[in-house]
Amino acid sequence: MIEVTREEFEDLVGEALDTIPSDLTGLMRNVVVLVEDDAPERGLLGLYEGVPLTERGDTYAGYLPDRITLYRRPLQMISRNRDDLVKEVRTTVVHEIAHHFGIDDDRLHELGW
Repeated sequence: MIEVTREEFEDLVGEALDTIPSDLTGLMRNVVVLVEDDAPERGLLGLYEGVPLTERGDTYAGYLPDRITLYRRPLQMISRNRDDLVKEVRTTVVHEIAHHFGIDDDRLHELGW
């Protein structure tokens, strides 16, 4: 396990977001990325909550932003060192952004994520 401060962790999340191609981030709509220390359930590293872009229709208006939450302590617990943590944060960011685009867990696993 590796420990980093919340500020350092937030920087890692920002760096992971910076690796996402601008073609994709430019398509993201009404979504916020947050960091929490602990997950609401065991084994959860990140969580997407909202209406995926693929399910938004003409009546999509007035919704609160979708939420992508990364859980600092669980991600630290599965990481042996800083390089592991960087990799796990990036993987989790990509995974949750994929949900925003309507890609489910089965398809993500098929794609190697």
